[in-house]
Order: sequence, then structure tokens, then C-alpha cells
Amino acid sequence: MNAGESSKVAIQARALGRMGEAELDRSPTALDKIARQVRRSVITMIDKAGMGHVGGDLSVTDILTALYFGVLRVDPTMPDWPDRDRFILSKGHCVGALYSVLAKRGFFDEALLADFLAPLSPLNGHPNRRKVPGVEANTGPLGHGLPIAVGSAIAARLSGCNWRTFVVLGDGELQEGSNWEAAMCAGHRGLERLTAIVDRNRLQQGARTEETNRLEPLADKFTAFGWDVLEVDGHDMPALLDMFGASGDGRPRCVIAHTSKGRGVSFMEDRVEWHHKVPNADEVAAALKELSA
Repeated sequence: MNAGESSKVAIQARALGRMGEAELDRSPTALDKIARQVRRSVITMIDKAGMGHVGGDLSVTDILTALYFGVLRVDPTMPDWPDRDRFILSKGHCVGALYSVLAKRGFFDEALLADFLAPLSPLNGHPNRRKVPGVEANTGPLGHGLPIAVGSAIAARLSGCNWRTFVVLGDGELQEGSNWEAAMCAGHRGLERLTAIVDRNRLQQGARTEETNRLEPLADKFTAFGWDVLEVDGHDMPALLDMFGASGDGRPRCVIAHTSKGRGVSFMEDRVEWHHKVPNADEVAAALKELSA
């Protein structure tokens, strides 16, 4: 057993308060409440760690909450259950939100979130499948998640399994060519059990996406590659649940989720500096107050 596997076992052994399928309240109201809790958790984690990617964490929170509490077929007590749905966070730098959601879903004890980015902590700055239960793929280098997800969907088809694959992409990440090679392959193969979700907050490190390398018309580009494309308010929980709940019609599905970087904290929203700026003590207090309102 290597060091990574040892850490993963340790996390599973310490897990508490698992939430079973029968206990889940999948209503939009309940999920909105969980999303607010996740956002507060993210602020606390980044404050304690002194580093992180708060803006993207807050923009993707509603998407991750909808998936893990309303859509994905997973079992926290058996993270490697063969028939589980697969989820890949391609924008791996926004792992703070993923860790918080995984903990709340029951994959490990929420108390371990206090170790976020600490030396030797399994909860490091990018997800690691050998260290954290519930993580399907190691991500971080942008442009890798969609190719992995395409491979996952192909594997399901070849093995005759009915599990689905979901992948969340950052919009700035779509400037990487590997995504379009993967998109072409998925469209060609008609991978209808693959859903790609674009966290379209229109900001990346240092500038707006359209100033850096224009992405629009984004929906038309995915359509041209043979995808079923839908657009949604990425903070509208009922709409997210509806769009994630069904597979494409013989095509892979792309959901362009229009979000706001720093969502839920007024002085962070749609501000490029909050890509990885760390809030000071006063800003933490103000953020937590807003998120508790």
C-alpha cells in the first residue's frame, strides 16, 4: 500500500454521519440550503489555509450541489461501487467546493475540511483519487478533464454499463485544444450518457475570457461538434436539476451554466481579482455574514 492509498483509507475510517439515499431531501429548497452551507465552508477553509480559489469555488457550488445531492447515483459508503455515476472536476483548482460537497454528502468527516491545504493533508490543492474517496480523477492541468470523461463514457458503453459520466469545465479552460479534440470524439461516437457542464462565469486568471481568447459563440461550437447544447442560469437549482436529470438524445450533452464568479458575496461577484485572492479577516467576516443572511 503506497502513501496515497494509506491516506485514503485513513479518511474513510474516520468518516462520520453518512447520508443514505433514503435520507436525502432532493428538493430545490433543501439543495439551496446546502449550497449556502458549502459557500460558508469554502470561505472558512480558504481563510484558514491562507490560499485557494474562492471565486471559482463560489461560482461552481450550485452545480456541484445539484449533482451530488440531486442527480448522481453514488454511495458514499462504497466510493468505488462499480455501477456509480462518474463525476470529474476538470477545473481542479476549484477543489475547495468539491471537498466541501463530498464531506456533506458523507464521503468523509466534515471536520477534516479544517486540514485543507495543510502540509501532508490528503485535501491538497487539486483532487487526487488515491487520497480522497469520491474523487474519480486527478485533475489540475486544464484541458484534461473532458478527455478523461470521454474515455469514461466510452468505457461504460464497451462494458454494457448504464452509469453516466459528468464533467465540469471552467470556461477559460476551453481555450485548451485538447477539449475540442475530445468534443469531436464524443460527438462522433454519440456518447449520450456523457454530460459536460461549462461553469460560464466569463472570468479567468487575470482577465475576462473574451478579452483573453474569445469563446463565443460557444453554444454554436459545441453544436457543430455534434452535441446537444442547453443553456441555463447556473444558480437556478430547479433548472439545474432538470437539465442534469436526463441524458442527451443520442448525442453527448453540453450544459452551459451561466454563473457569477464569487457568487453570494457582493464584493467578490464578477471581480477578476477574486480568482485566487485570499480574503482578510474583515472580508471573511463580511462574507460569512452575507452568506448567513
